[in-house]
Amino acid sequence: MSNLIFMDTWGWLTLNDAGERRHQEVKAFYLKLRQEQTIFYTSNFVLDETFTLFFKRLNVVQAQNAMLQLFEAFHQESFQLIDVDRFCFEQAQTLRLKYSDKPRISFTDLTSMVIMQQYNIVRIQPLLIIQGTLQLENQCYR
Repeated sequence: MSNLIFMDTWGWLTLNDAGERRHQEVKAFYLKLRQEQTIFYTSNFVLDETFTLFFKRLNVVQAQNAMLQLFEAFHQESFQLIDVDRFCFEQAQTLRLKYSDKPRISFTDLTSMVIMQQYNIVRIQPLLIIQGTLQLENQCYR
């Protein structure tokens, strides 16, 4: 099994919000991945969404602490923060047009898919399901 995983907004939020229904499950999974020395990838777009939701969902002190702790984690080798650059943005636009019949897929999710392809990441937290299976250039995400 790959030791790379892409964490999306829901994963970071659920990990940091004890009020989320699956908080304990995600926390246990996260700790298991840390023990396995998994490298966590995310993007600046995902953190943008995550920080916004921290301040909407958590009290201000919890939100501040969660934001600062999460951002600080990316100073460690086991956490990789990928900036959405022009190439990634343009690739996501192409995907947006390809999946225009799926308006619930956010543009941030599309940039995440591009990053996952670029870095050969085949695991995502949470698992991404778009009407069963999404296939991207010979990669199958279930």
